[in-house]
Amino acid sequence: MGKTIYQEKTRILSKQKLASNFFLLKIASKKIAANSAPGQFVQIRVQDSVVPLLRRPLGVHRIEKNNFEVLFQVVGKATEMLAQKNSGDYLDVIGPLGNGFNLQKRGEIILVAGGMGVAPLVFLAEKLKKSVDPKSKIQKIALIGAKTKTQILCETEFKKSGFEVRVSTDDGSKGAKGYVSDLLKQVLRTTHFALRPNIFACGPRPMLKEIAKLSKEFGIPAQVSLEEHMACGIGACLGCAVETSKGFKRVCKDGPVFQAEEVIW
Repeated sequence: MGKTIYQEKTRILSKQKLASNFFLLKIASKKIAANSAPGQFVQIRVQDSVVPLLRRPLGVHRIEKNNFEVLFQVVGKATEMLAQKNSGDYLDVIGPLGNGFNLQKRGEIILVAGGMGVAPLVFLAEKLKKSVDPKSKIQKIALIGAKTKTQILCETEFKKSGFEVRVSTDDGSKGAKGYVSDLLKQVLRTTHFALRPNIFACGPRPMLKEIAKLSKEFGIPAQVSLEEHMACGIGACLGCAVETSKGFKRVCKDGPVFQAEEVIW
């Protein structure tokens, strides 16, 4: 039985500028909020005109009752248009789309976010907070990486979900200097885990490739959410296909979350 996908005219409840070129939208949709899982995304039509022609895929960032949030960075004309929207404006949204993270495996938890990879992982952290027994003393670590300190987002949100947060920046302006994958390697080498940890990661492809290598090196399972250009969002156009050990898979339909070991990097 397939998952139900909704197309709705949704109303923006609030807009918040978090940092330079980073915005948070809270959007009203009881159906999308009630049916979204961590790792899934929505396709947003930015304008009713033909420009931009394609919808923009954005990961579901948080769920709050009958509302959902999306976190995005202005990187082009479409996201610039989206950033100009205000409370009370309406957006044509399709979702929830794709397959999210598999939360059935139990063990220690490591979240690894590179740049905008924090967006879906906050939703995952809040979901794990509800599902993991606080008395179990399972370690929950969130690693956040960005180019510089002004682009480090969502520290507070991860901490509220009970995660120990560690940060790295490319320029060393906050936390450890270097890539977040280097920080993950250090954690795996120096941390004693009572149970085998599970890695959940989202970020740029080079980062995820390094995490896949570390997953194999340390024998730790990793789920990665791929960031690919998506046109249709429903698997029809085949524009986001990636090679895996099981053949070519569509990131929007079969993913965006895959087992790291499956992806041919």
